[in-house]
Amino acid sequence: MDVRTGGSSLVIMAGPDGNEFPNPGVFLEVIPGKKIVFTDAYTQAWEPSEKPFMTGVLTFEDEGEGRTRYIARVRHWSVADREQHEKMGFHVGWGQCTDQLEELARAL
Repeated sequence: MDVRTGGSSLVIMAGPDGNEFPNPGVFLEVIPGKKIVFTDAYTQAWEPSEKPFMTGVLTFEDEGEGRTRYIARVRHWSVADREQHEKMGFHVGWGQCTDQLEELARAL
């Protein structure tokens, strides 16, 4: 990943059966330590993707004492896309990502 505004991103969703679903995109906004916005509406070099699905907005807020509030929001292109994402296990999957991020942060 090229984590900078305009850089390429790659989110790989893994299904319970082990199948992987690559989701290439770009970073729309990167404010170190504060905010990351990414979308699959474009692939690398700002080329439009065939079927945009979502835009993710991650924010980080310092809560003092070494704690950070992590907020993840996803905006879908349509209600059907949102429902499909929910059926794919969006809430559980992103919860697992948050748990993994916490584990990594504690190891630093």
